[in-house]
Amino acid sequence: GDKAFAQFLSDEIQEEKKIQKHKSLPKVSGGWELEVHGTEAKLVRKIAGEKITVTFNINNSIPPSAEEDTQEQQKPDEQEPELTSTPNFVVEVIKDDTKQTLVLDCHFPEDEIGHEGEEESDIFTIREVSFQPTGEADWKDTNYTLNTDSLDWALYDHLMDFLADRGVDNTFADELIELSTALEHQEYIKFLEDLKSFVKCQ
Repeated sequence: GDKAFAQFLSDEIQEEKKIQKHKSLPKVSGGWELEVHGTEAKLVRKIAGEKITVTFNINNSIPPSAEEDTQEQQKPDEQEPELTSTPNFVVEVIKDDTKQTLVLDCHFPEDEIGHEGEEESDIFTIREVSFQPTGEADWKDTNYTLNTDSLDWALYDHLMDFLADRGVDNTFADELIELSTALEHQEYIKFLEDLKSFVKCQ
């Protein structure tokens, strides 16, 4: 059984490498520095007295509906539909002279189809906003967290503009999806390789 499993994994790894779009991770334009720790990625950018960091984790970042479709309709020689990784991401804005960090929790809505009548719909939304003490690893649940569900639209628009002014806009979000998808695929291939070595190890 293990032999067959290892053989299957070998074939699978070859297939996945064949369809791998990026041999190295795509860059995000706008002077963002990328740090990757396993499944977590962090993009950092410094502008005039501020440091902006965007953090996301590729685990559970592929929408569930995509995975179910591939199982059912796939014929042996059909190209698998492309899986896209759309992770939640957290934007932190740190101003040099304050002890507080503004934290914006963003995500990609499941239905990314723009609402009728809106010219330019944003591909990501802000879910929550809070202040956290700068430099502390653990965020406090006791800090007020603003949920955007019940938020005044004008205030929400200003928050989106605030992010856009710092380089977090639709273009950035598109590039983040591309980066995340490439990273997810890379990690998946690595996982298959580790699994193969594990299965073969007698």
